[in-house]
Formats: sequence, C-alpha cells, structure tokens
Amino acid sequence: MLLRIAFLMELLFGKWGFGFVLCWWLTFSGAYSVEGIHGDSKVRGVNLGGWLVVEGWIKPSLFEGILNGDMLDGTEVQLKSVTLQKYVAADNGGGMNVTVDRDVASSWETFRLWRVSTSEFHFRTLQGQFLTCGSGGCSATAESPSTLETFVIERNNGRVHIKVGNGAYLQAAIENQLTADYPGNPGWDNNAATFEMTIVANNLHGDYQLANGYLHNEAKRILKRHRNSFITIDDFNFLYRHGINTVRIPVGWWIAYDPNPPAPFIGGSLESLDNAFSWAQAYNIKCIIDLHAAPGSQNGMEHSASRDGSTDWPSQAYISQTLHVIDFLASRFGTHPALLGIELLNEPSAATVPLDTLVSYYKQGYEIVRKYSPSAYVIICQRIGNADPLELYQANIGSHNIVVDLHYYNLFDTFFVNMSAEDNIQFIYKSREAQLQALNNANGPLVFIGEWVNEWNVTSGSQTDYQDFGRAQLEVYNAASFGWAYWTLKNDRQHWDFEWNIRNNFLQLGKSANKQSFNSLVLLGLAYALAHLHQIL
Repeated sequence: MLLRIAFLMELLFGKWGFGFVLCWWLTFSGAYSVEGIHGDSKVRGVNLGGWLVVEGWIKPSLFEGILNGDMLDGTEVQLKSVTLQKYVAADNGGGMNVTVDRDVASSWETFRLWRVSTSEFHFRTLQGQFLTCGSGGCSATAESPSTLETFVIERNNGRVHIKVGNGAYLQAAIENQLTADYPGNPGWDNNAATFEMTIVANNLHGDYQLANGYLHNEAKRILKRHRNSFITIDDFNFLYRHGINTVRIPVGWWIAYDPNPPAPFIGGSLESLDNAFSWAQAYNIKCIIDLHAAPGSQNGMEHSASRDGSTDWPSQAYISQTLHVIDFLASRFGTHPALLGIELLNEPSAATVPLDTLVSYYKQGYEIVRKYSPSAYVIICQRIGNADPLELYQANIGSHNIVVDLHYYNLFDTFFVNMSAEDNIQFIYKSREAQLQALNNANGPLVFIGEWVNEWNVTSGSQTDYQDFGRAQLEVYNAASFGWAYWTLKNDRQHWDFEWNIRNNFLQLGKSANKQSFNSLVLLGLAYALAHLHQIL
C-alpha cells in the first residue's frame, strides 16, 4: 500500500518534485516531534514578554508618570552628612548600630528603599534589617517595617531631610551617631539635619515598582490600558502569517488571585491570558504558560517582581504558594485545546536557589500538572548563573513530556563584550551547537531554547551582520528537540523586537518560517493520494 501511495505522490508532484519533497520532509521533520503542534514537528515560538509581567526596559513609558520615579522600590541610596562629611553606615551591614563615620561608601553604607508613598520610605540594609529610630537613637535592627521605620524624605536637588513620625528630623550628631532629635525645621544650609543623597542604582522597574509607584487606582488604569493594547489579536495574525506556531506567555503568581490579588499587584491579567488562548486557538497557535514571577522572587530581578532585589522564594511558604499557582493554572487551562505546556518557573538563580530545593519543587509541580492533563508538556527552566543544564537531566523529574528550557544570549557576560560579529557567529556554531547536540543525545527531557534574541554587544553591526547572526542562531536552535522561542514580540529596543526584525528584514526566518507550508504540502499530497487510492487497489 505504501508503494502505491508513493506512486500516487509521484504522479501528483512528478518524479523529481516528489523526491525533493519527500527528502526534505524526512530531513527536517527529524527524529523529534512535539505533540499538538499543527503542521509541524517542533516549536517555533515567540515570547509575549513585557505584557502580563511588566519589565520597564521593554516599555519605559509605563513608568514616566510616577512622582519621584527615581526612588522606586529597590532603589539603592547612600547618605552623607554635609556637616561631618561622613556616610551613614549600618554596622556589619545590618542588625547593629547605625553610625555616621565612614569616609567611603560601600555595601554597609547602601540602603534599599521600600516605598510607602510618594514621599514616605523604609530604609533596608544589606542584611535585610530596617533602619529604626526612637528616643534612644537609631539602629538597623528591625526585622520588618512599621511606624518607627517609616521616614519622610524631603528633597532639594541632591540634598535631603529625613523626618520621623513625630515630626522630628534625623541628624548626624557630633559624636558620629544618627539621632532623631533635630530641633525645629532645618534649612538647606550646612546643618546637622541635611544630607547629600546619592542614588547608586535604580534598576528595578517591574510590577511591584509600577503598582506601588502609582498606587492602586492609577496603576490599575495604566495597566488596563497596557494589557488591552500591547498585545492584540492582530499580533497573533502576524505571527501566524510568519510561520510562528507557539507563544510563550510570561505570567506572575498574582494571576491566581485575580481579580483582587494581594497589594500592591493589580488584577486583570487573567482576562488577558484568557484572550490570548482564544486568539491562539483561532490561528492554530499553541500556548506555553510561563510562571515568570514567583512569590518572594526566584532571582531578585524586576521580571520576577522582586521588591528590592532580594530572592526570598526558596522558603517552604513561598514554594507552597507557588504550587497553588501551578494548580490554578493547570486546572483552568489543562484541557484547553491551545495549551502546549506549563513552565513551572522562569530563571531561578543558581546563587540563591539550591538545586535540591528546585528539583523537589519541579517534581511536585509535574505531579500537579499531570492531575489535569496527561499530555501537556511540563517545562523546567535551568538555573541562571553558575549552573550546568545537565543537572536537570539527572533529576528524574517526571516520566512523560518533560522539557528543559535553556536561555541563550550572547550578552550579560563579560565573555561576549569584545567579540566581533564573526566571533559571535562562530560561538553559536562551535559552543551552542555542541551543547545542544550533547543535550539532545542525553536520553532525557526534550530541549527548548525558550529565550534568544538577535542582539549582541557588537556596536557597529550592519544589517547583513545581523542577518548572518540570526541565520546562525536559527540553524543551530532548529536542532533543539523541542524547538525555540524568540525574546520578545515587542520591545522599545529594536533588535529585541521580533516584529521590527521581521518587518525590517534583520531576521530572516527562511526555511524555518516556510516549514509549515512544506509540511502542509506533503500532507495535502498524502491526503490526495489516499482519497484516490481506491482507484488502483
């Protein structure tokens, strides 16, 4: 029978045409296939980053209306007495006295802000304790902030006054102590209550900073407009027309508590996720739900909604809460025809998340997903930092449809800083390709390049250079047994923006983009042959 089908296919396409189509299909369909992908064998995806989990660098305008926007949660500041010319320091980085006696500022002299209102703040030390002031003076011994740890900051150019709840101002006493007893209202001349404030870092612009910066009502208005306009059904049409078959959708843990999540987070992301699934189904696109932000933050970055850069997730309370979120997502979307998989956690930090803790969480998450779906892919992300992705291949997370997610960037490491365009391309072919081949042959989970981008540290790259770099990545990442997903669909930085890259011909999908059409052609030929098979049987 197969010979007769082949005969009909040859009649349909011609001898050489049939041979080409058959060889092409056998070569590129490969030994790997992903269940549920329409007309294809593997994932060709795009991330919907910056949509349901805010990242200020993707769309900076979201933060432009915040008053004192350079003093968001997690902003790092240093305070220097204008009279003593010494820095305020938390001895031992916190948990002890506070003095005003340091000539040079370093980590003990750096405080992270927790924003209470436009002008009220808590000061958190390196070790996590908070500045607290009472009648006996000031120390950095409070484990959690309350009234005594709340300060009003009055600004005048680079100078500040810091006021406590009873109306008194902090001052640098002659004996190098910080006290809350300055008499009267200080002016802006050189007096004991005046400090120079240096903003050392203001790097966190995530959901926490946005919601707490605008406060609830305004943040709700800003985010509703953003969620309704940043990604729409037209984007799914664009992706479909360019051969993309999957979207990876980052979500935050607060989605499980929609429409009224814990403060300061803003509800409404669940409705947007529901819309995405409907749009995806309409265009035969699959969805991966990616838990991008876990309670407590798994990596201290803005995209995990960290308040101040801390990584508090590896606690049992937060892990239990995260498993509840996975249960919510799996129960709601587990049987949805557009669901391809659920990613249990994005980019846990190798420096702060122990492997045994992560593996235990992944195993529990796998079982939860399996309660609601026997076939949805369970995706586990490698730890970022100093970690070998092979560690997850030895963990025995689950028995069926397990995927390891790797993120490949020729960025974020001094190793890439001075590389030329050709150096970057050769690194893809020599290093990335070798690692992918090893992982593909590891007889374990499928391999997913869940994030990559057509950007690098080359400052003078031409359009041709970008095309060559993108082509190299696509050629290598196409070999990943599960597939790949570009980061990200839309971005104010052009080369990170998938749509911009495609429209301006900086990224050429080539055969990868046309693969669905070829597979469809083969399937059409097979269908035609089967339909006429009775005529020659």
